[in-house]
Amino acid sequence: MLIALLRKFLLPYRRLLLIVLGLTFVQVMATLFLPTINADIIDKGVIPGNTDYIWRMGGVMLLVTFVQVAFAVAAVYFGARAAMAFGRDVRAALFHRVTDYSAQDVASFGAPSLITRITNDVTQVQILVLLTCTLLVAAPITIVGGVFMAIREDGALSLLLVVSVPVLIGSIGLVISRMIPQFAVMQVRIDRINQVLREQITGLRVVRAFVREPDEAERFAEANDSLTMTSLRVGRLQAMMFPIVVLVLNASSVAAIWIGGDRVGAGKMQIGAMIAFLSYLIQILMSVMMATWVGMLAPRASVSADRIEEVLNAVSSIQPAADPVTQLTGPSSLELRGVEFKYPGAEQAVLCEINLTAVAGQTTAIIGSTGSGKTTLLNLVPRMFDATAGEVIVDGVDVREIESELLWSRIGLVPQKPYLFTGTVASNLRYANPDATDEELWHALEVAQAKNFVSQMPGQLQARISQGGSNVSGGQRQRLAIARALVRKPGIFLFDDSFSALDLATDARLRAALAPEVRDAVTVIVAQRVSTIINADQILVLEDGREVGLGTHRYLLEHCPTYAEIVASQLTAEEAA
Repeated sequence: MLIALLRKFLLPYRRLLLIVLGLTFVQVMATLFLPTINADIIDKGVIPGNTDYIWRMGGVMLLVTFVQVAFAVAAVYFGARAAMAFGRDVRAALFHRVTDYSAQDVASFGAPSLITRITNDVTQVQILVLLTCTLLVAAPITIVGGVFMAIREDGALSLLLVVSVPVLIGSIGLVISRMIPQFAVMQVRIDRINQVLREQITGLRVVRAFVREPDEAERFAEANDSLTMTSLRVGRLQAMMFPIVVLVLNASSVAAIWIGGDRVGAGKMQIGAMIAFLSYLIQILMSVMMATWVGMLAPRASVSADRIEEVLNAVSSIQPAADPVTQLTGPSSLELRGVEFKYPGAEQAVLCEINLTAVAGQTTAIIGSTGSGKTTLLNLVPRMFDATAGEVIVDGVDVREIESELLWSRIGLVPQKPYLFTGTVASNLRYANPDATDEELWHALEVAQAKNFVSQMPGQLQARISQGGSNVSGGQRQRLAIARALVRKPGIFLFDDSFSALDLATDARLRAALAPEVRDAVTVIVAQRVSTIINADQILVLEDGREVGLGTHRYLLEHCPTYAEIVASQLTAEEAA
């Protein structure tokens, strides 16, 4: 998976990678040339006492060093650009893929896991790419070039490399092989700690209300300790690598000096050549060390790449049509024909044989006990889920045949839990229509009964909204969400229990102001309060996912015991009549 991911997202930057390779090659050649110059200075300058030769070759050495530094800086620059561009593209691909998921797909992965994959997992692979471009590329060139130059200095002494290099690679490889499963466990435990943190921060009020801080602290400590123990195991293995490298490097250096000293004493080797060989030996072993150090990151990056590819390659449960409808004409309408929905793996269907027709200018209400499938039914219209049987028809066309953007543009959804984004009142309202004027925003706020409190906020339309709308009350969030849907001016309004946080007087005023605004649109209201839907043109009553009644308030009071029971629990006999 790691190779496939790198091939897919690094291919557009092959030109940058070729530049990095070329610059690194020149840098390594300059680095390998320096010990040879140093050997010549010792053998032909220092020992004979030739000062002119020392100055002349010293100047050459400075020039080669300047070339080495300049090309190294350039290689790091272009390598970093390629790595950063790679990370940006992978994050963008993950973001767009996740935004195409249905609610069911997001739930299957879990929001904490998706956040970890888009951030931490991408960072792990990006670091590997960066170090590959800046360090690993130079390693094989240095090893091959260093071996050639070492043999050129003294072939017999070069036999040391036959022992030291395999010993170093084998010992480091053994450590890395033990690290791979630990990295896989580490990413899972990072997911877990993100999940616990997300739940505790989001549910902070509930935790405090039920005095569960000690239990939640214990739960976090358990997740934190699990991650810590895994990190410690990985850290211990990583800590073994540098001592191994230093041991092999020092032992090889001692052996080179010992054997090389005997050869110099026997007149078979020059002192400068021995020093140059020692430099090449260190360069080769250091390159092996750098390669293995980058290789140490590869297992974790490989695990992260698997998790990234899992998201990118997941087949969405909501598939676009092969030849989608790109234009809808005529008045707005909504029809459900024999609709059934069952969650994957569930034994029973959430919805069974639902039939409903709603036309423009008509208000349709859905009511039922908790868990009867009201919200699920509403979510089938904008394709948050796809019906497992039957058809959901918008403007005469099955929603599965309509282009997604077109379908969503026809719908104004106010969800059960209204969400506001960080920004201003205006930016949240213009989320539905970026071209809306201030006058249109104020009109939508007036209809949604939000004009009064917005006009009293500092900055009015430019008043700041915190993340999730945490600086406004639940009722204010609902009214702003309703205003946002009104700004869009869609053909179908879907209100999912969107009036529950409003007092009865505000609810009544809002519904009265809303009526002329939705005259040419289909309006579907999911509600728990009978008073909210009592004047609806038709009311669909659900019980255990099945239709048990459909008609007006008066009709259902007489013919639907379930509805009559709901009404009796909320209204007096006089109010119901």
